[in-house]
Amino acid sequence: MRRRTALQEWQPKTQEKLLIIHADDMGMSHSANRATIQAFESGAISSASLMMPCAWVAEAATWIKKNPNADVGLHLTLTSEWLTNRWRPVAPADKVKGLLDAQGYMWRSVEEVVRHASPQEVETEIRAQIELALRMGLKPTHLDSHMGTLYADVRFFEVFLKVAMEYRIPPMVFSPTPEIMAMAAARGINYRDAFQRIEAAGLPRIDYLNPQYAPGESKERHRQRLHDYLRTLKPGVNELIVHLGMDDPEGNAITGGWRYRVQELEILQEPEFKRILQEQKIRLFTYRELAKMYNYG
Repeated sequence: MRRRTALQEWQPKTQEKLLIIHADDMGMSHSANRATIQAFESGAISSASLMMPCAWVAEAATWIKKNPNADVGLHLTLTSEWLTNRWRPVAPADKVKGLLDAQGYMWRSVEEVVRHASPQEVETEIRAQIELALRMGLKPTHLDSHMGTLYADVRFFEVFLKVAMEYRIPPMVFSPTPEIMAMAAARGINYRDAFQRIEAAGLPRIDYLNPQYAPGESKERHRQRLHDYLRTLKPGVNELIVHLGMDDPEGNAITGGWRYRVQELEILQEPEFKRILQEQKIRLFTYRELAKMYNYG
């Protein structure tokens, strides 16, 4: 009889429909902070992550410490993509030269980071970001990756797992669905081997990820796409990544996609979105609860 592998035997840990609605980019700007805080306080999101190199991280950290039940992790940041809103590494510049462009900012694209930075420099920087968060009195519930840079190269992904496990902070990793296996293979990551390490370490994992981001679409299309997503949600632990902003001069100046971020906040807070959550028997979930599900931490 052929022995089944762990990947073939994989099933979601629960048949309940659990959904982490996760806001990226907290700390990037005052506008992003205002939107994320509003979404937390209205119950529109269940989790978020903080960008430690950015200018408004202190404001975000102040709110997080006053609201210790908020599920907030670190959005480990190795790129600085906007035209005028730029940031530099947390680590000393001479220790992470490969992360710097000619102006001393982080590279704008993931591809440039992969081309120029060494795994050692990536490790130095993400450690510096975690240590800064700890010095600020924060207790991150998880670690994820801005623009997916830590998933873009197998060497960076190894560093990500190593550092996360050392700090005992759950990294955002995934169950071996066909979609995840294909995404990993496209980045040169053998997820069969990676998942064996993840499973052996008992790391909590997301079953199904929706990293949706479609600036430029109409609000009506945006709303329908999110409603359709809820109506087709699978049993297990799901994560929906959202990007939120306020309609204000600062947020509008940072990105041409500011309308999308404003619309996303509005759609998540609409009664119809909440009604569909209830209709589909979807329970909002957090990384803190995910860690408990796997007895991790």
